[in-house]
Amino acid sequence: MRIMAVDWGESRTGIAVSDPSEFLASPVEIIKEKNTLKAIERVAQKAKELDAGMIVVGNPINMNGTRGERAEKCAFVRDELEKLTGLECVLWDERASTKTAAGMLTDSGTFGKKRKNVLDAVAAVVILENYLRWRKNQKNSD
Repeated sequence: MRIMAVDWGESRTGIAVSDPSEFLASPVEIIKEKNTLKAIERVAQKAKELDAGMIVVGNPINMNGTRGERAEKCAFVRDELEKLTGLECVLWDERASTKTAAGMLTDSGTFGKKRKNVLDAVAAVVILENYLRWRKNQKNSD
């Protein structure tokens, strides 16, 4: 099954998707939209285009484990995506995903405007890779 990941942002939302075997995660695009409901609609449309069977939404839990305003917004996004798509949508801890993505881009020599244009999609890849690793471990422990 293809799984789509969402790195939600107030103005840029990164999208990544797995291959059907749930082995590889690839960046897809960044949706640039500041209106929350319009952005959610575009994410739902992207899930349909990608034939996603599930959506993982990054959950920005604070480093001390508490949930802030952004985490509440992401829970709302997840709920709305579930309504619009009919797909299972889960929240996944995204702590340090953007920092990890930035490190990956630094290692690949990607800086400046090009970096800004891909950072959120690469962060979605990091979220998805972490989720896929967890999912695989769950299957192996059954």
